Amino acid sequence: MPFFTRDNAQIYYEDDGWGEAIIAVHGLIENTLYWKDVAQHLIKKYRFIPMDMRGHGKTVVEGLSCGFDAETIGDDIEALADYLNIKKFHLLTHSTGGFAGVRYAMRNSGRVAGLILTDTASSTAVLPGDPEYIRKYYDKLACYFEKYDWEQIVANLWVNPFPFFRGIIESPQAREMMKSAYDMVSLGNRSTIAQFVRSFYTDPDPRIEGLRGIQCPTLIIYGEKDDLFIETSKLMAREIPGARLIEYEGVGHMTALEVPQRLAQDIIDFLKHHPA
Repeated sequence: MPFFTRDNAQIYYEDDGWGEAIIAVHGLIENTLYWKDVAQHLIKKYRFIPMDMRGHGKTVVEGLSCGFDAETIGDDIEALADYLNIKKFHLLTHSTGGFAGVRYAMRNSGRVAGLILTDTASSTAVLPGDPEYIRKYYDKLACYFEKYDWEQIVANLWVNPFPFFRGIIESPQAREMMKSAYDMVSLGNRSTIAQFVRSFYTDPDPRIEGLRGIQCPTLIIYGEKDDLFIETSKLMAREIPGARLIEYEGVGHMTALEVPQRLAQDIIDFLKHHPA
């Protein structure tokens, strides 16, 4: 299994296909499996390199300083490109991975040939409110991961799918997709994810000026049923120069699980107009 070392982290990644490189970063409780069905289409035309964020999947972090923040994860993305000797790359992101990805692009969009932001935001705390309210909310979410095992968590999603699993539960293929979701999330360490949640989601500032400074071609995609990220997606599309916005009708938050072929085709269509 391929890993590369950055400071105190052993970061897991996969590398398949050939051509221009796409580095992909998943969302909370996900890992490289999130992109599995998208990857089989992309690798026919591109070199596809998904990575497990810190605190997720097979990536391991040792020591007290875990780097569970958007800036460190953005630096991990760049470090992976450096490790693989990739000068310029496309960056595909989902949800929490997009929080880190768009903030990386604010700092270094010259390294990014094409930026794809799916179901995400430019703040790292989507909920409005004062810092103490935000802290208490995410602490409650962290406690949820600590208290219940993955079978209980996935079972509860059938009853309470809002906000992230609404599109899946309302789909005719719900059982198949929920099986894929369970296979994916069950690889995660719940206590580590709880630690990640408490550390990462702290900044409600969308950083408008940073968005306006992004110079790379940008595609933003969100699902019609992705209630939490509709307005954040529209905001980024307004502020990032020349950004293109696509809404997926009838689709929720988990676009790579719900409509992988459509997502892959939109990525391919976008990137062929913006070669590295």
